This record gives sequence, structure tokens and C-alpha cells, in this order.
Amino acid sequence: MNIKAQALSGGFGTPVFESQSVFRMLMDGMARPGTIRTVAPDAGQPEPLGGAAGAIALTLCDHETPVWLSAGLAKSAAGEWIGFHTGAPITREKAEARFAFVEAGAALVSFGLFAAGTQEYPDRSTTLVIEIAALGEGQALTLTGPGIQQATTVEVKGLPEVFPRLWADNRALFPRGVDVILTAGKNLLCLPRTTRIAIQ
Repeated sequence: MNIKAQALSGGFGTPVFESQSVFRMLMDGMARPGTIRTVAPDAGQPEPLGGAAGAIALTLCDHETPVWLSAGLAKSAAGEWIGFHTGAPITREKAEARFAFVEAGAALVSFGLFAAGTQEYPDRSTTLVIEIAALGEGQALTLTGPGIQQATTVEVKGLPEVFPRLWADNRALFPRGVDVILTAGKNLLCLPRTTRIAIQ
């Protein structure tokens, strides 16, 4: 299937119902960091965009939310697919993006290059959706912060080595900063900027 055909295919079967269920899952995930959730609806997204990442794009992106894509996604049908199904414009400017999607294995750039919001409007920031190899197996991370009773441990596989340093820099900007959603296939894990991460 060529890029044009891939861009026009897929999407939610019942958009209103499925986007509402994914939205509730994301809100719950942000309120309870460290809980792995599985997206049920099939987004029909083109590779290398994962199932959860595709569902997030269909749920959160619209014509008012510029989207930035990492190199592998930018070369694929993902940009046209997101644009066709959501109306979201694709931007090459990281600081303009409301959402940024990064395919598995891609090098992470400094989170500081994305919009961090302002002191008055900290919500005017970028949400990064980062695909990794797996959630629920691999390296152990201990999470603390709002929405977590004392501490919770989650296992992640394929998290870029630079992530802990980028996250520490991001935490220092609070209340400004980016929020991150880790995705692995149809699974997702929300990391709001308030979460502290310690590597085991």
C-alpha cells in the first residue's frame, strides 16, 4: 500500500465512542502515573506508529494542535494519516508542537526544545508520545509524586539512556515543562511533569 493509500485508511470505527474511551483512559493515566493501560480500539495507523500512539493522535489531535514527528515517522505515512483523520497540521518546529510523536529506537532530542508553557499558562506545552519496546518488562523505574501513594515501580524496555537526564531537567522547570506518554504497541503509561523518576 502506498503512502497516500495508507494515509486514507484506518481511523476509529465509531469515532465518538472510541475517542471518548481513550480520552478517559489518558485522563485516568495522568491522574495515576505508573499504571499501564491497554487501548482497546484499533486505530488502523500506518507503521511505524504504534497502536496506542495512533489512538492518542485520533483522540487528542485536531486542527488547533500542531504535531511534530521524529524522522522515521516523518518519512512514513503517519503525518498524512494524522492530518487526514484529525485535521492537525504537521510542523517542523518543535516549539510550536502541542503533540510530538517519536518512533521506537529514535534518538531523543532535549525536551527543552519543545514548548514548556509559561508560568501563567503551564498547560500550553508539548505532550511527547514516545514509543518504546515494551511496558511491564525490562528496566525498573520507581515513580513518586502526585497521584502515587508513596511510590510505585514500573518496568520499561527500550527507554533511551538519555531519558532520565532529560526528565530531571524537565522536572526542574515545574510548573512549566512537557508531559510524556510512553507507548509500546497498544499499551501506554502516562508521565505527567510532576512525577519523579528513579532508576533501579
